[in-house]
Amino acid sequence: MSELVEKTENFVEDLFQNELPKTCIYHNHAHTRRVFKSTKEIADNVSISDEDKELLLLTALLHDTGYTKSFENHEEYSVNIAKEFLKSNHVAPNKIQEVSRLIMATKMTHTPQDLLEQIIRDADASHFAKEYYNETSELLREEFKIHGINDFDSSGWLKSNIELFQNHHSYYTDYAKTKWKPKKEENLAKMLQEQKRQKKAEKVKKAELKKLLKEESPEKGVQTAFRVTLRNHLKLSDIADTKANILLSVNAIIISLALSNLIPKLDNPSNTYLIYPTLIFLVFSIASMILSVLATRPNVTSGEFTRKEIEEKKVNLLFFGNFHKMPLDEYRWAMNELMKDKEYIYDTMIKDLYFLGKVLHRKYKILRITYTVFIIGITVSVLSFIIAFNTLQ
Repeated sequence: MSELVEKTENFVEDLFQNELPKTCIYHNHAHTRRVFKSTKEIADNVSISDEDKELLLLTALLHDTGYTKSFENHEEYSVNIAKEFLKSNHVAPNKIQEVSRLIMATKMTHTPQDLLEQIIRDADASHFAKEYYNETSELLREEFKIHGINDFDSSGWLKSNIELFQNHHSYYTDYAKTKWKPKKEENLAKMLQEQKRQKKAEKVKKAELKKLLKEESPEKGVQTAFRVTLRNHLKLSDIADTKANILLSVNAIIISLALSNLIPKLDNPSNTYLIYPTLIFLVFSIASMILSVLATRPNVTSGEFTRKEIEEKKVNLLFFGNFHKMPLDEYRWAMNELMKDKEYIYDTMIKDLYFLGKVLHRKYKILRITYTVFIIGITVSVLSFIIAFNTLQ
């Protein structure tokens, strides 16, 4: 190792110790020593002159000194520091120019133009092929976060590293391709395996969360309760209408038979005993029919509402009877207001269920009376006919 390289090494160590921010936990003296060692390793195994080797070692030591001045554009600051230091040590201008060129070649976006640039670039990325890559990578992630460069989470950082390995980095020298590339591929394989594990874990976590929300979400339970209750109300209403229609049809048939068979016989004086039983029969049948119609008879509402009623949440917009006379624009506005307020939606559904229940109560109450009247009418009519026949005998 030349005297100049030793002086440079001592200079860089003192510079980092005294002026490098403590927030530079990756780009520090340890990183510089690693690049220096890797540069020497490649230089010792390729055919270059001692002068070129010295240039590379100087570059390895000085390439990150700019971090003592700024995190951004540190290469330019490194060049300035290198020029000042090398001039003070009476280094030839052409050597200073070469070191400056090689420092600028360490930019990730730079494409190496000759063997020396290839060597320094490979040395700067030698940690890609080391066992401790994960540890150094985490230090770099934390440094980026501290300096506000980016703030990746673990999965995002892993994805970024995989992208770097696969699409943006490659070793240039034959030595690095032979000695380091296989280990780099191993590190890439480990990262891909870790990414696969993370995705699987995330998928399982999402599935468990979805299951938990499905099982424990009160929102879903409320919606299910409304849906089941509304369906039951509608079924009961349909059953009530069916029962009323059956009674209506039966009594219509009974009246038709009475009109066609009994009433024509009442003209004969000998059949006067049938007058009262027939009247009783018809009266109860007509009463049953009237009650059946009342049970299914719909209530007519105004079909209009005001904006004030919507603002005060007094209108049930889910029932057609409250809006059938309103203009479309007014109804659209009202529904938009309803959908903006979850509390209003639930309140409207509660009102809808409540008034459906009131209608059902009315229907079943009238139906009960109808069936009672029908049973009494049939019984009284049969008894009156029996009594009439016995009286005639």
